[in-house]
Amino acid sequence: MQNHKVNLNTLYLSDKLQAELRMISRCPLTLVVAPMGYGKTTAVNWYLDECAQVPGTKVLRINVYSNSLPIFWQSVQYAFAHAGFDVLRGYDCPSDAPTVAMLMDDLCHALAGPNACYIFLDDFHLLEDRRAEVFILQWAQRLPENVHLIVASRNRYLSDDELVRLGGRVCLFGPKQLRLDKAGLGAYIRRCGGELSDEVVQKLLYATEGWFSAVYLSLQTLEDRGTLPDPSSDIYSLFTAAMIGPLPPMQQEFLTVLGLADEFTIEMARFVTGRDDAADLLAELTSRNAFVKRLPDSDLYRFHHMMKDCAARQFSTLPHEKQTLYYDRYGLWFEQHNKYLQALSTYRAGGNYDAYLRVVEQDVGVLLATLRPATVLADLDACPHAVLKAHPVALLVLMRCMFNWQQIPRMLQLKGLLLAALEEHPELDEEQHGNLLGECVLIESFLVYNDITEMGRMHRRAAALLHRPAISIHSTGGWTFNAPSVLMIYHREAGLLDQELREMDRCMPCYCHMTNNHGQGADLVMRAEAALLRGQFTDAEIELERAYAAIEGNGQENIALCCDFLALRLYLMGQGRPRCTPQDRRAILKGQHNIVWLNMWDGCCAYFYAVLGRPERIPESFAGHDLDAMNFLAPGRPVMDMVENQVLLAQGEWAKVIGRSEKLLKKCSSFHYGLVSLYVRIQTAAAYAMLDKQAEAIRLLSPALREAEQDGLALPFAENYRYLAPLLQGCPQDAFFRQVTALGAEMTRHCGELCQRSTTPAIFAALTEREREICTLIAARLTNREIGERLYLSEGSIKQYSNQIYSKLQIGGDTRTKRKRLIDLLNSGS
Repeated sequence: MQNHKVNLNTLYLSDKLQAELRMISRCPLTLVVAPMGYGKTTAVNWYLDECAQVPGTKVLRINVYSNSLPIFWQSVQYAFAHAGFDVLRGYDCPSDAPTVAMLMDDLCHALAGPNACYIFLDDFHLLEDRRAEVFILQWAQRLPENVHLIVASRNRYLSDDELVRLGGRVCLFGPKQLRLDKAGLGAYIRRCGGELSDEVVQKLLYATEGWFSAVYLSLQTLEDRGTLPDPSSDIYSLFTAAMIGPLPPMQQEFLTVLGLADEFTIEMARFVTGRDDAADLLAELTSRNAFVKRLPDSDLYRFHHMMKDCAARQFSTLPHEKQTLYYDRYGLWFEQHNKYLQALSTYRAGGNYDAYLRVVEQDVGVLLATLRPATVLADLDACPHAVLKAHPVALLVLMRCMFNWQQIPRMLQLKGLLLAALEEHPELDEEQHGNLLGECVLIESFLVYNDITEMGRMHRRAAALLHRPAISIHSTGGWTFNAPSVLMIYHREAGLLDQELREMDRCMPCYCHMTNNHGQGADLVMRAEAALLRGQFTDAEIELERAYAAIEGNGQENIALCCDFLALRLYLMGQGRPRCTPQDRRAILKGQHNIVWLNMWDGCCAYFYAVLGRPERIPESFAGHDLDAMNFLAPGRPVMDMVENQVLLAQGEWAKVIGRSEKLLKKCSSFHYGLVSLYVRIQTAAAYAMLDKQAEAIRLLSPALREAEQDGLALPFAENYRYLAPLLQGCPQDAFFRQVTALGAEMTRHCGELCQRSTTPAIFAALTEREREICTLIAARLTNREIGERLYLSEGSIKQYSNQIYSKLQIGGDTRTKRKRLIDLLNSGS
């Protein structure tokens, strides 16, 4: 270049590109799609810096660094918290469709407002997960007017059909908008303080095709060597020669090592590289290297992916000892800052499985459970047995993970290593030895799940050994594997219910003592449920209140939901009232951002409304039979499948009930679920009866009655009495039969009364469950803002729902008139 005061780091965007970028504010979604090095990030950040000058504007920048969804989710949570939004605090990484739907609702509610909000998702192509792409598509169609999502990617991930569906809600940027033309190239060179002949500019444009990184590197080479690079050079060779090669060896290594990090601070750079002058070195790098940036409004630095790729290649040429040293420093930094997923990844890369297992012990399985089982299994394969045996606490955590993933052979293998480790370490004192062996026995007890007698024996053995609470079981986690009933998963065999209740009474105090009261109150719930099913409603109410009292304030949400489900079923028999409406309970759970509990509650409500005879009020996930899109733990799944059967009965899908029954009964058999099996057979008999298949119905119903009579379980028949009444006339007229028919008649009568109280005109059948929920709140004279707060939706979303309701119900007029007519309609159907 002809001028020695050249600064190639000078920012340049053409006037045309600047004008086009301002179109972002007019669209909910902007896609910036171009190959690496076209200046996607630079262009968007320039625009966002302009936007941030407007008072009240919020800007969130989220970078993707790998294909790890859990690590990405942590970046999302950090970005929202940094911008002052606490909506994602305590949110688990979305893993199923209901979680995604809830997340969208909460995000729209939190972000909606009078001020503009921009969310920039960079390097989206690294997240190779179709679920993330679907989320972007669906969310873009629901974003509040003030929110603008910008996604930068090397690849276009939305199909033509998806883009057509978005229509005017999406703005597209590609290489055509980002690349430099001849005039832009000349302007950039002059902006940097240089000057080139027209011939050289043309040659440079031909060689680089306006690709910004190639232009930058070519000019850097020209500045350093006086000549443009060979046009045949690939971009990585060009980068290495221009940005790494000219540096002194010490700076090369400094840059190469930091290239392993996704983001880093000066403090982290100092720790990992061992350089006290890290701040000065970074200042020098950022001043002359456009591929090293300090992130806006942050103390974090980031390498461009091209630089990271080249640095990784350079790092692989370092001696093995140095590579190991740096991996260990990275891992220790992450470990000390409680970034366990990153620590595990780094220790894995460096082959330091001793440190890897140390992190497993500190994490106690919380974040480890978010990894893909195949990844953890591969790590175990690579870890020497001697190292595993040196970490007995990690073996316990891994054993529990293996059970959750149903990797039973591997779980038993880890148990063998633990026992061998105990034999090989006689220096362990009695307390340490007892704690390890006791928790091993506790974890192993899950292998005899729902055999209360055997589980209780193992729990008492474990308690005798343990000197501390168990570390592999979290006291606030699910106790019933997300099933809404204790009795359904622990009643194993006909005729043994009283014995099972006694064993549960004996087992639970010991188990709760070892696990910081995990599952406290489950024994009381089981007794209450048994009393309910036997028609002993007063006893059921007493035990239910004892259960509520036992769990008050101790975080046992799983058991609380079992109590609430029992309260709903008592209410169907005219006994007591639930503590809050199904809608209000759902709103409380939604505020906790726990989709596991929300799915569980939807199952409770689905059963309640199906038995009540109000199929139109069944939650959409069950009414639409979307259970395959929901995450249920394997032991809880048969219970939810049985609930879906009840929904199918209420919807008149008799043949589907019959078609599902054989497969479902096999599941019940594999888990020894005697009560769930009983329900499925009763439901199947009801379906046959409704199809006028009397012989088949009697063939199922008669043995089910004889089996249930052994424990006095009359309610399952009463809950299906509306389908079974004609069949029961042909059954033996004994005392149990009379109890079944009396309970059935009483339930049918009371359900009829409940339905009559809440009857709405037939026209409301056209509404979805959410729309009916909003109708109820409108009738309660709540404003759109208040309804949005109750349902965790934006006020704009409530307006959209309201307009849909008015359209379906053919209600016209202004807003006040529409509301009054809707309320009149609701009140007309008593």
